Amino acid sequence: MDNRQLSYFLAIVEEGGITKAAEKLHLAQPYLSQMLKNLEDELGVTLIDRTTRKFKITEAGQLLSYRARQILDLSEATQKEMKDFNEGLKGVLSMGCLSTAIETVLTDKIYDFHRMYPGIDFEIRQQTTDEILELLRRGIVEIGVIRAPFNSEYYESIPLPMGTMVAVSSNEMNLRGMDGKLSLKELSDKPLMVHRRFEKDIVETFRKNGLKPRILCRIEDTRPLLLLAQKGMGAAIVPRDWTKLIPDSNLISHEIPELSINTGIVTVWLKNHYLSLAARHFLELFR
Repeated sequence: MDNRQLSYFLAIVEEGGITKAAEKLHLAQPYLSQMLKNLEDELGVTLIDRTTRKFKITEAGQLLSYRARQILDLSEATQKEMKDFNEGLKGVLSMGCLSTAIETVLTDKIYDFHRMYPGIDFEIRQQTTDEILELLRRGIVEIGVIRAPFNSEYYESIPLPMGTMVAVSSNEMNLRGMDGKLSLKELSDKPLMVHRRFEKDIVETFRKNGLKPRILCRIEDTRPLLLLAQKGMGAAIVPRDWTKLIPDSNLISHEIPELSINTGIVTVWLKNHYLSLAARHFLELFR
């Protein structure tokens, strides 16, 4: 089994049949059919069910397609890594980043790095924290920029300054805190909007204080959360640094002293894992 066979097999899966895959790959259909049979014989499993007129990938085929994508992604990353032999002055720096991190922290870092090392290209994948950690484990990216907390058993890290959680709302919400601060009780009867990553901790903090919050909206994307708060739909409970994502807005921020979910951006990479010189140079910007 080699990368060519895996890429051909993925084409069959993605195109939903051998005929369309052969057209896409500019190959003869009998040749691609024989390649699939040879692959099945080599692995000792059936990958595509041919007993029905409808194209159907087997359970073994689904597993192989998942692994094939991992293998091909890792192969591509390795080829790029091998090109990086010139003291980090040329090559590709692959990173997985939160969208919020790019907008609040990384833009300046990337620009400064580019000015120092103009021969290095960037390959940046915007994913969630869990997805970035998976990309690191698979070797698809070298550096991840994620939000704490996370399991530090397998990763080295450089933390950036931690931030606190705040409630942001428009004037229409009419939140009246003291000295820019709000209590959980003052928030408990308000429509609240939260990021799913923090929902459990937020709800648990209310519960410990004998309160039950009114969670109006749960969402996994930051900007819509703030935009809905700006329209007056509810108060969004977010890390303070997220409030910078919508400049010149009418959002008002209130600290929540009782909500002690300290959270911040962390730069991480795998322990005991090779880092290219480009990656090592980039990490120096955070030390």
